[in-house]
Amino acid sequence: MHLKRSPNKKTGRTYLSMAHTYRDKEKGYPRTVTVESFGYLDELAKQYDDPIAHFEKYVAEKNLAEKLESAEYTITARKNQSLEPNTSNRRNYGYVIILKLYYELGLNRFLLNRQRRNTNKQCNTSTIMKMLIVDRILSPGSKKRAYEQRGRYFDFENGDAFDLTDVYRSLSFFATLEEDIQLLMHDRITRNYGRNLELIYYDVTNYYFEIDKEDELRKKGVSKEHRPNPIVQMGLATDADGLPITYEVFPGNESEKLHLRPAVFGLHSKYNCKKVIAVADSAQNTGNNIYYLDQGKQGYVFSQTIRGASKAFKEYVIDNTGYKWLGNEYKWKSRVDRREIQVDFNRKDGTTYKKKVLVDQRQIVFYSEKYAVRSRALREAALQKAGKIIANPASYTKAMSYGALKYIMNVDVDKETGEIKEAKAGKPCLNLDVIMEEEEYDGYYAIVTNIFDEGEDKGKYGDAQIIDIYRGLWRIENAFGVTKGELEARPIYLSRKDRIKAHFLICFISLVIVRLIQKRTEHKHTPEKLIEAMNSLSCSHEGGNLFLFDYRSNVTDDLGKAFGFDFTRQRLTRAEIKKNIGAVKIN
Repeated sequence: MHLKRSPNKKTGRTYLSMAHTYRDKEKGYPRTVTVESFGYLDELAKQYDDPIAHFEKYVAEKNLAEKLESAEYTITARKNQSLEPNTSNRRNYGYVIILKLYYELGLNRFLLNRQRRNTNKQCNTSTIMKMLIVDRILSPGSKKRAYEQRGRYFDFENGDAFDLTDVYRSLSFFATLEEDIQLLMHDRITRNYGRNLELIYYDVTNYYFEIDKEDELRKKGVSKEHRPNPIVQMGLATDADGLPITYEVFPGNESEKLHLRPAVFGLHSKYNCKKVIAVADSAQNTGNNIYYLDQGKQGYVFSQTIRGASKAFKEYVIDNTGYKWLGNEYKWKSRVDRREIQVDFNRKDGTTYKKKVLVDQRQIVFYSEKYAVRSRALREAALQKAGKIIANPASYTKAMSYGALKYIMNVDVDKETGEIKEAKAGKPCLNLDVIMEEEEYDGYYAIVTNIFDEGEDKGKYGDAQIIDIYRGLWRIENAFGVTKGELEARPIYLSRKDRIKAHFLICFISLVIVRLIQKRTEHKHTPEKLIEAMNSLSCSHEGGNLFLFDYRSNVTDDLGKAFGFDFTRQRLTRAEIKKNIGAVKIN
């Protein structure tokens, strides 16, 4: 290893790092890998009288330690020895997997290239992005907390490359790269793993803020978690493997129905897709989405609510004619029907008008006994809550009564406070008509699509295949679960719009990396188990140049096999650890 000096002709500054040079046997020429970054020479001169001499000595010590790494160590310790104040000898090593994918996705080179165009950025923004992604996956919290605990990772243990102000300023820079980073990662994933964009799964969720006052982005809307706080919404598109492709953040008071079409047509134009089949839940099953996707030669597979459907469709559902049974608990049937929908059209002056249009649509209805049992159980729980609300309406709010209010007559909800009160029409009571109608359709589910060029039970898009395609929507729901659970994307404590957008970019990149880790380990383990294992791959400074590891599991074995690391060693020298970390930075 040697001290590497990297002059920048544009800025006139020199960057110091420790590098390792080796001969690439496959390509037949020498290559240099950065093992440890020190910083810019002018900044280091503020801390050291002679930075060059200081780090040359540092590198020499590392080289000596590496030569001794295979020797036997004798460690002498006093039983009652105390720790020095503010000591933290424990380091995480599992983050090397995250680093490997960070570099494999081309993020380091991309950020460094973009930073060179922006001469105002003095700190290494790629290093800050790495820190924020690693921390978001392994120990999610605020940006301030990520900065304060950066020392648990070998890459940031020196702690002098940037300060907390640099972190916040970098967020604004990251926000300007939102779209370019999504395209970059898609290109790398397509190149390294292959990606089929024929099926696109799309869904929307929202994230709350611990504030009361709204602003341009944070608006009060229909919260998925039934909270009164302002929210922002995130539309996410994934491929059939559950790998995220792109996302969009929009104000909390906007209808999610408006964002599917731009997402689909954006994929069509930016990602060179020929025909996209959009798969989404009933929230996207609108006349506008159906008509304009169809007219744009794009496909859709939407769920169709039965209870809110037309009388003719309901009669078709409960009519036993045409159903095919699979065993004793599952049946289905399908038809192609001409359906009337209402569509918004634009006038030349920019105004809109509504018009009814006829479209051909393939409708698939299926019944599952398990789904019927589940529906009855959920309704029973809601009815129990409804009974308590009827007995004492003033004790409940709209947020507390989610799922139960539709079964109650003669109650009003205060629009300002969300409080429930008795209506003037009479005493609160159960709405038996609603309950009876729901019972009639328990267990039935419907899907509508504009894909009907093949038979009902054969070919690439038979009934069974369309049903399986729709069932794949669970992957995107699971993705939202990961962002809100393991990655703790909310609540969000940032206030500036650009920094909020940067937060979601970091969460998106983190989600992509977690999904790639799952893919590389053949989906044997949940994100929770993988993150737990990477966190447990930590070590303590045992003395001298040695670090002691104390954890091994079948998950860490699978991670090591998938990414080419030996996580079975009980001890590694600092030089070995640094060398392994440096090796992942070749991309």
